Amino acid sequence: MTMSRAQPKYPLILERGALFCPAGGFYIDPLRVVDRAIVTHGHSDHCRPGHGKVLATAATLAIARARYGERAFGAAQALAYGERLKIGDATVMLAPAGHVLGSAQVVVEVDGVRAVVSGDYKRTADPTCQPFEAIRCDLFITEATFAIPVFRHPPVEDEIARLLASVQAFPERAHAISVYPLGKCQRLIAELGRSGWGGPIVLHSGLVKLTELYQQLGVTLPEWRAAAAGKWDAAARDSLRGAIVLAPGSALSDKWARRLPDPVMCGASGWMTVRQRAKQSGVELPLIISDHADWDAICATIRETEAEMVWITHGAEEALAHWCQTQGVQAAPLSIAGRSDAEPG
Repeated sequence: MTMSRAQPKYPLILERGALFCPAGGFYIDPLRVVDRAIVTHGHSDHCRPGHGKVLATAATLAIARARYGERAFGAAQALAYGERLKIGDATVMLAPAGHVLGSAQVVVEVDGVRAVVSGDYKRTADPTCQPFEAIRCDLFITEATFAIPVFRHPPVEDEIARLLASVQAFPERAHAISVYPLGKCQRLIAELGRSGWGGPIVLHSGLVKLTELYQQLGVTLPEWRAAAAGKWDAAARDSLRGAIVLAPGSALSDKWARRLPDPVMCGASGWMTVRQRAKQSGVELPLIISDHADWDAICATIRETEAEMVWITHGAEEALAHWCQTQGVQAAPLSIAGRSDAEPG
């Protein structure tokens, strides 16, 4: 189904492959460079440099500067959660999305009609970011990364317990976990701290910058250390026996991983539900730890918004649209440019 200006009922339309608010003259998470953008969070499939003016939470702007430089945007304005801002004839508010630090839903109201763009979100507790808040609306635009009934994520505590049981069973091996540098890395460090893990947590150099930024922005994390730079000697290698090592997936598929002492390769993602996918990735210990809502959470969220219309993007769009229709809710898939299931979940 193609969204266009022929649907004036709601504050948002699809224009040139991105969500656009005609009344406010701004786009939401555009992948091409635009004059005015609202950005939901710092992941690169939502936040791109080069926009003229950007509105986001202060944490998202700090993350963007860390990733893209101080001149990532022509101008940037921070908006706190719950603060309302008039842009043209539209009123905008940001609400917590629970995805990563600074992530936000975008609430847009025009002439008494409210639309909510979820961005990426999850409903489970995360010590590194504010929890999701359901907002009642007329139009709800939801991601659908894991919007198939097979995706029902177990409690994160259970997955951390599986990891620690493996560490205890193989104390002579390092446990190397593939993580995304923004969000998943810092959440795992925090969850290990909550579990009572007192052993070494070691980060690949590619994870250090954003982890330090999280701490500068007030996120409390247990002690960790960066992996040694340069060539490792036997002592450096042996110091990682029994350690939990976090690294980008690219590093674990490269010669860097050969330095680790007989590593147990781990994956931490909602995609680890699909065992064949884990096997193809060379994962020995799949951990189902996701920063996206699962099937039950997505369905519950749609009910809580009480939206009369749901637009679905970024995942299993057709499946969720069918479920909505069985619940008496109008729904349509919304094809936004540049979205795929290739990103970490």
